[in-house]
Amino acid sequence: MLDVAVIEDPGAAEVSLDPMRARLLAALAEPGSATTLAARTGLTRQKVNYHLRALEQHGLVELVEERRKGNCTERVLQATASSYVISPAALADVAPDPDRARDEGSARWMLALAARLIREVGELLAGATAARKRLATFAVDSEVRFATAADRAAFAGELSDAVTALVAKYHDEQAPAGRRHRLVIALHPSPKIPVPSPETIPGPNRSESASDLHEES
Repeated sequence: MLDVAVIEDPGAAEVSLDPMRARLLAALAEPGSATTLAARTGLTRQKVNYHLRALEQHGLVELVEERRKGNCTERVLQATASSYVISPAALADVAPDPDRARDEGSARWMLALAARLIREVGELLAGATAARKRLATFAVDSEVRFATAADRAAFAGELSDAVTALVAKYHDEQAPAGRRHRLVIALHPSPKIPVPSPETIPGPNRSESASDLHEES
């Protein structure tokens, strides 16, 4: 089983987005049969089999083994990956194109870059997996807390200069055996973590506390 798989086929994307089929797909992180899944989901075995056939047809689950149970054969299936990413290739006609309007300060352009990244790496990964080869990639994930917006702007400027210098140092247009690599760098605010309101924080009832204090006095 793969850790992450990229869904490029529109039909597979549609199947995976069905709530019940997505639930079955998640349950099949461990091998299971229509019988065991029916017990977990409350669906009939026939209904589970209907959904499993659709998932199997689109390569989202695969046969692990077949077991004889009396006069029947039980098929044990497992998801092909523990998690999935839907590639923009599944919506090719409306997929964003970062070459259309370059804007380094635009969050929407960043999304277009991210979409292209998923599509390209997904295609490369599929090819490497088919060839049973490792795909040479490198990624860094970090977090920085800026004191001011001016600091953030200064950081972005210094980072841009450093990357430009590194690209100039290592880029070789004339290398006969060279291969181009895509370099994408992004910086965005981290999502805020919701802070529980006082009403949702468990604690003693105020009226009861006042009563307790009165009794103690």
